Amino acid sequence: MNSQLPHYMARLAQTPEEVVAAQRLRYDVFVRELGGDGPLVDHEAGLERDRFDPFYDHLILLDCRVQADTPPPVVGVYRVLRCDQAEKAGQFYSEGEYDLAPLRNSGRRLLELGRSCLHPDHRGGTAMVHLWGALAQYVTSHEVEVLFGVASFHGVDTQALAQPLSLLRARHLAPPELRVRSREYQPMDIVPEDQIDRRRAMLETPALIKAYLRLGGFVGDGAYIDRQFNTTDVCLVMDTARMNERQKALYQRNDG
Repeated sequence: MNSQLPHYMARLAQTPEEVVAAQRLRYDVFVRELGGDGPLVDHEAGLERDRFDPFYDHLILLDCRVQADTPPPVVGVYRVLRCDQAEKAGQFYSEGEYDLAPLRNSGRRLLELGRSCLHPDHRGGTAMVHLWGALAQYVTSHEVEVLFGVASFHGVDTQALAQPLSLLRARHLAPPELRVRSREYQPMDIVPEDQIDRRRAMLETPALIKAYLRLGGFVGDGAYIDRQFNTTDVCLVMDTARMNERQKALYQRNDG
């Protein structure tokens, strides 16, 4: 899988050094920027890692605007885990936070997405679209039917996040057959639906979550407080069979 672009190139990490570069970017974003931590985080080397990393495929975005004799820097990351890889790992990462029984019992081909981040200099442009283009190729090649993973709000005060959490619960709750449930249940219907300030709620929703919603994503039942990463998590689920043609075009677009 290789998505060659004039500015960016998105592909799977091919060497241990490229995985380390991905972990270094993750450290800059999740630890330095957002205040996260974890038992295997290497603060001395500046690497954000966990026990699941050896089992994942690591999708990286390279900035190709460098000298020919200099390796292009990793400026974007996704890590992805198929069912067969999860079996080797013992579980999906998300199963530490959510009961995935509805997905596991569906008999459909699953893919977990995680640790998505971009270097600050590459946010707000087309970088994420390029990552999605490569991800779409991966999904197609592995015949994936359902994508899922936790996405985060910064901070652990659910009252401060009442508007966006309530909007997600009211408007984007997954259908029963895809509705995973938080293991340490934090209600999301904090504000009655008729009192939700939609504009404020959307402004307070992270860009990545809004992007998943535009692609037809749903949220599971209940939020999860991840104190280690200083985040409030929701589980997002995307069913490729439910995506309309416009959503598929957004997801699969990888032009330059």
